[in-house]
Amino acid sequence: MYCVGVDIGGTSIKVGVIDRDGSILKRGSVKTDVAGGQHKIIADIGNLIWSLVDTKDRDFVGIGIGCPGAINSVTGTVDRAYNLNWENVPLAEQLARHINKPIKVSNDANVAALGETMFGVGRMYSNTIFITLGTGVGGGIIIDNKLYEGNESKGAELGHMVLVVDGEQCTCGRRGCMEAYCSASALIRETKNAMTAHPESDMWKFSRTLDDVDGRTAFECSKQGDKAAIEVVDYFVKYLGEGMLNFANIFRPQAIILGGGVCAQGDYLIYKLKNYCKDRNYGFYGTPRFDILTAQLGNDAGMIGAAGLIFADLK
Repeated sequence: MYCVGVDIGGTSIKVGVIDRDGSILKRGSVKTDVAGGQHKIIADIGNLIWSLVDTKDRDFVGIGIGCPGAINSVTGTVDRAYNLNWENVPLAEQLARHINKPIKVSNDANVAALGETMFGVGRMYSNTIFITLGTGVGGGIIIDNKLYEGNESKGAELGHMVLVVDGEQCTCGRRGCMEAYCSASALIRETKNAMTAHPESDMWKFSRTLDDVDGRTAFECSKQGDKAAIEVVDYFVKYLGEGMLNFANIFRPQAIILGGGVCAQGDYLIYKLKNYCKDRNYGFYGTPRFDILTAQLGNDAGMIGAAGLIFADLK
């Protein structure tokens, strides 16, 4: 028995043939032809699936799709996806015209959360929070091994919980969101600010100009004892830790899984976060602690998690 997992991105579409263990049996990709419009993209997905599987095979039980934007998973409709220029696109319905199999669609961050919990680092847990730390902050929520999406599948916007009222400007239009403090973009902003304020900092040796600054700059210099870099990392850990503690108080997960480029810092970041949360009693005294983990599936989480939408129903 196997499913097809589809990960729709702004530049490419990845398709994998996934078995019940979450292993990728076959894979393929195609450029996302945004200029060609929705019908061209959906036709390309159908053709790519046809090239990988025998659609009449009884062991082929369905297609799961992770797509960016606001998704109605009940109807399989993409209500809005800015980077695809899509609005009210009945994705499941249109793809079913190419391939007559059960099709489920969810937000890309949600399916990554499902993938990491079903088949990745979180597979020993039934209640997890997945947070992606990239250009923005996204994530997903798994409760009792099921993906929680909220009303009209529009929930789990973890990056837009406000940490600081009237704080830093967020891309969503509000101020003080978690994304404005815990994303790679926020880390780079604070690193540049610290470098400007501290011309003596070794961060100028690591990144010779402000244009060269990336998410590694402060972390790598912090490891070498640079005071300005340590302040940047502690600032980042403080807000990320507070966000995690808030999620712990609301959902009481067994584990919080961190993904995205910032998590390349691995144990160094995790150690600091564990200490931050431990010192604050994980919310309040006597509550169960949660494990803090880094994602395992990497760039395949979207494909594998999308297939998980079908497998989860079969369970």
